Amino acid sequence: MGRIRLQWSRIWQVLGDHINAVGCNNVQDISFFAVDSLRQLATKFIEKGELPNFHFQKDFLRPFEHIMKCNKAGAVRDMVVRCVANMVHSQANNIKSGWTNIFTVFHLAAADQDENIVELSFQTVGKITTELYEKQFRIMIDSFQDSIKCLSEFACNSLFPDTSMESIRLIRRCAQFISTHSNLFQEQTMEDQPNKIPDTDRIWIKGWFPILFELSCIVSRCKLDVRTRGLTVLFDIVKSYGDQFEAHWWQDLFQVLFRIFDSMKLKQNSDEDLPDRVAAKTEWLNTTCNHALYALTDVFSQYFAVVSPLLLNDLFAQLQWCVQQDNEQLARSGISCLENLVLSNGDKFNADSWDSLCQCLHDLFSSTTPSQLLTWSPAPHTSSMSSSPRPPSVDPTLLVDIDSDIGYPPPRHHSNRSSTSNGHPNNELSNTRQLFNVLSVKCVVQLELIQCIDNIVFYPAASKKEDAAFLSAAQSQRSANFVPPVHDSRGIFKYLSLHHLSTLLDCLIQAHRFARNFNSNQEQRNILWKSNFIGNAKPNLMKQETQALACSLRIMFRVYLEDDRSESWLEVEKRLIPLTHEVIEYFLSLSAETHSEAWTSVLILLFTQMSRLKDDRLKVFVGPVYNHLCEYWMLDLRPEVCAVLRNLFVRIGSVYNIVVQNVPQPPSAAVQSADQQQSLKHHQVVVNGDLHRS
Repeated sequence: MGRIRLQWSRIWQVLGDHINAVGCNNVQDISFFAVDSLRQLATKFIEKGELPNFHFQKDFLRPFEHIMKCNKAGAVRDMVVRCVANMVHSQANNIKSGWTNIFTVFHLAAADQDENIVELSFQTVGKITTELYEKQFRIMIDSFQDSIKCLSEFACNSLFPDTSMESIRLIRRCAQFISTHSNLFQEQTMEDQPNKIPDTDRIWIKGWFPILFELSCIVSRCKLDVRTRGLTVLFDIVKSYGDQFEAHWWQDLFQVLFRIFDSMKLKQNSDEDLPDRVAAKTEWLNTTCNHALYALTDVFSQYFAVVSPLLLNDLFAQLQWCVQQDNEQLARSGISCLENLVLSNGDKFNADSWDSLCQCLHDLFSSTTPSQLLTWSPAPHTSSMSSSPRPPSVDPTLLVDIDSDIGYPPPRHHSNRSSTSNGHPNNELSNTRQLFNVLSVKCVVQLELIQCIDNIVFYPAASKKEDAAFLSAAQSQRSANFVPPVHDSRGIFKYLSLHHLSTLLDCLIQAHRFARNFNSNQEQRNILWKSNFIGNAKPNLMKQETQALACSLRIMFRVYLEDDRSESWLEVEKRLIPLTHEVIEYFLSLSAETHSEAWTSVLILLFTQMSRLKDDRLKVFVGPVYNHLCEYWMLDLRPEVCAVLRNLFVRIGSVYNIVVQNVPQPPSAAVQSADQQQSLKHHQVVVNGDLHRS
């Protein structure tokens, strides 16, 4: 042992390979002897210490890695772990460059199935991260990434869930340590790096990034409970310490966050039909993806000023992907996150941000339109799918959304047979059920998108309050003098230009007309009904038809009645007048009572807003539709609709000078009327007196 280190380095080039070979020998006694000899040599070398700029410890500890990797004998692996753990406990102060090898050994042990090996390895790593980091982190900084990778491997060992949870806790502790010891990364020279890293980026590359990356790996690899814990810790770290991140780090960070979703994207085209793959994907979409989506949006909102210029379009693309996955819960979550993002940060959007948002919504409306509802027909030999169950992933509330005129269908008591029915192959029934499931989800998504636009523009629940106020005024017969409620200032209507509002109107009117065409196509609806599209209920899109139209009218009348937007009145008028004519004419064609009832709130909104127009504008509106409005009196309308329609006709009469209100009586007539009243009173007194005397 008295030789100089340079001599030992040359000797070890030969001796190390020999120990590697002997340590992997199939005879266990020989392997034991090799490992024990290596332990004795390693202990002697570590006791001598290591000079600056020398890395001999890496060389003579490398055989431990090789034996641990190549020898599958449990007893030998256990001995390797015990040797390395003993060195950590007894010689930690003298270890310098050897920390990387030590963490590599424990990383290999972390995936073992032997509880003793995993437990001893984890205890040693825990001692390093909780005790030794506080004392000598400066000389261990180069191996920090290896320690995080080691803890990640412990977390991914599904055989020991308690160890997995504890390893995630230690990763969080490492994040706290970095936050309070950032100066150590600044002082480190990192001479091993071929390209010098800027001082400001050292803590990111050597500290923060490994932690965040390994946590994302845990989310991608582990079972539900562990990955949920990992996901929570990942976003807690970002939220807690994000204010310490440089602006250009966020792009790398969001690439790490987005890769959480990539694990499922890459599996979409492989083994898609296997039941276990379908079940795993459904679980992932409903749990991890949902959780990650909300957390991602929260982080983006918290640091919006920094990340928006870099990543807003990427976030829109991610949300768009989630909505398009034909999974109802995930689609609802994606739309909800988009809505929250805009409501929380709309006042910080610039013109480009609004362009991106409107384009995103336009693409979502186009890609989720259930166009096949208008064209689908069963195979020539298919007459019924009564034996097929309702698609399993469709939320029961879908029946309320799509079948608002019928409600829930009656219970179905027939059996769900998987064998052929009426001579149809199983795969044909399965494909049809899958298509119906996709179309049902798209119907729900369209409703959610319509509500999203309404909430974004006017703020959640604002439209419902306005409709309630309009209905209350109509019921109390005071709509003529009705003062509409003050608009909620928290909506982002005031930030939207006419160009952006026009894009949203295109989406809404497209959704309205599609639903109207479907509702009018009785033959196609009967085909879907007989094919058991959503159970025993006849399908319709009444909510989509009325809600999309109501939101469109609300937006256009809001612009048309605001003096601050007078420059946009002409453009809005070009869209609003034809749409009003189209709507009033279409309602006259409705024959089903339930369909007419669904239009009550739309008619009250339309007639109330028309009554609020100034005289010159009302003339422009009334001309093309007056004859149709007159026909409304031939219909059996609800009293509330009649009330607002009556007030509209009163306004029309006033505008065209058909009626004159509060006509004063001439003086002579007034005097004559007074004399008549006096004479009548005298006559009554006389008559009463006569009756009294008699």
